[in-house]
Amino acid sequence: MTQPTHSHSEVRQGMHIDWDVPITMNDGLVLRADVFRPIGEGKYPVLLSYGPYAKGLAFQEGYPSAWQKMVNDHPDVPHGSSNLFQNWEVVDPEKWVPDGYVCVRVDSRGCGRSPGYVDHFSPRETQDFHDCIEWAGVQNWSNGKVGLSGVSYFGINQWQVASTNPPHLAAMCIWEGAADWYRDMTHHGGVLSTFWANWYDMQVKTVQYGLGARGPKSKATNAWVCGDDTYDDKTLAANRCSFGDDILAHPLDDAYHRERSAQWDRITVPFLSAGNWGGQGLHLRGNSESFMRAASKQKWLEMHGLEHWTHFYTDYGIAIQKRFFAHFLKGEANGWDQEDAVRLQVRHVDHFEERTEKNWPIDRTQWERLHLSPVGHALSHTPTTEAAQLSFDAQGNGLTFMSAPLAQDTEITGPLAAKLWASSSTTDADVFLVMRVFTPDLREVTFAGAIDPHTPVAQGWLRASHRELDPALSQPFRPYHTHCHAQPLVPGQAVELDIEIWPTSIVVPAGHRIGLSVRGKDYMYAEKTGLKLSNFKNELRGCGPFLHDDPRDRPDTLFAGTTTLHFGPQHESYLLIPVIPSS
Repeated sequence: MTQPTHSHSEVRQGMHIDWDVPITMNDGLVLRADVFRPIGEGKYPVLLSYGPYAKGLAFQEGYPSAWQKMVNDHPDVPHGSSNLFQNWEVVDPEKWVPDGYVCVRVDSRGCGRSPGYVDHFSPRETQDFHDCIEWAGVQNWSNGKVGLSGVSYFGINQWQVASTNPPHLAAMCIWEGAADWYRDMTHHGGVLSTFWANWYDMQVKTVQYGLGARGPKSKATNAWVCGDDTYDDKTLAANRCSFGDDILAHPLDDAYHRERSAQWDRITVPFLSAGNWGGQGLHLRGNSESFMRAASKQKWLEMHGLEHWTHFYTDYGIAIQKRFFAHFLKGEANGWDQEDAVRLQVRHVDHFEERTEKNWPIDRTQWERLHLSPVGHALSHTPTTEAAQLSFDAQGNGLTFMSAPLAQDTEITGPLAAKLWASSSTTDADVFLVMRVFTPDLREVTFAGAIDPHTPVAQGWLRASHRELDPALSQPFRPYHTHCHAQPLVPGQAVELDIEIWPTSIVVPAGHRIGLSVRGKDYMYAEKTGLKLSNFKNELRGCGPFLHDDPRDRPDTLFAGTTTLHFGPQHESYLLIPVIPSS
């Protein structure tokens, strides 16, 4: 097969495939898309994705370790497909086109086979995505209804583009997609996440347009995955933003972050938001927050476990997506609109149990306070009556507070929060909270998270100087911080910290204990694992790639002192947990 230099079509695997279809943006730039559609003439609903991972790069080649684990653990994923057109975090057309869908994959500006300047999640990208939706809605093979589908990047940008209300956008499924560029993605509680800088090196620069003959070839087309032009390193660098540095340059929630975030009051399209209990550090918050805040009248929340990408491809995940899209894109009366709004894979120590609910947080939630006590480092239902203090290294492992063994199995499902009183020997401090579960013999129970195989139950973060709350948006179970300006501490003076802990689900067995670690750095699983994924730089030690270890954000002058927790009647400190009574 010779390398194509322009768009072309063929019939393969029972599909009509149009390769490298040009789509002209409102500024005249031409992006490239692959279109997979039924062979028969007609007008079909469209599933569209827009992103940077290069539509010509096979999942198996670009992300071999993730692919191999998924197909080994879940043989239903590769079954029924040649898997020739598998692409990272988007639908397999061989499993959708036979059901009467057109699948469109667009290489985002500056990536894969689309030229241009790379500037992720920018207003320019959002406008491009909008233009692609409107293009797809008027093609001769389109029924005028466009649905959006995809994982992670392909979910995040759905929130953004939905905020622009494209007329042909009819429904969207956001599979593990964060929504708030500051709070979900770049600054957890005000603390910089180093994920994006590393992600940029590993997953974007490697597929930038202009790598050409220096990059890979598509197994499906034999075309250069990253365009027919081959640029030198200087030219490539000039055609992309300095992503990590750009994020570092905006430590507060300013216009840079807001223009890359969902506008909840403008999102009115029907949607299915699918989150992952193990998605601490990126997507989980966005999936739950969307359900609570988006203006859409028709919205559903699904929560699952396992790896970040897995259930998107399993029979379980595909079945849910197909029912949702069939209803809104095909008009099928399949009962989807009568489904309970919340579908949960409730996590147990060694399995999941499916259940539906009417609302999120769950209506029958019993909010319980577990008070932190300096005596025995306990978590107790009884507040501490005596004033006391405990101190720890401000960049160290901190302190762990532990409950008594639980008298009965206890389900904790929903958002969490904590209230602490703390002071620092300097003018600031970062607080890392980790909710944990321990067996009767005090071995920690961890879980396969979205990325990391040893993820704790839940995590939260707060930079003390970012403690200011937004009273209009804060809830007891979800403190909401403004992050608009810093409020330095007075050394030695205690301040009140309300800390958001991202949602979780766990049925804690009788005899087990609940723990809360108050740390000065990221959680780390006790044992070295040696585990890595091909698309991440770091060893997986509990937080996956979602670390907070950039010394430019955490200089020793501010964050290498001593943090002190304060207890007593004037300094009530507690963990707020959502207990779900047994039915």
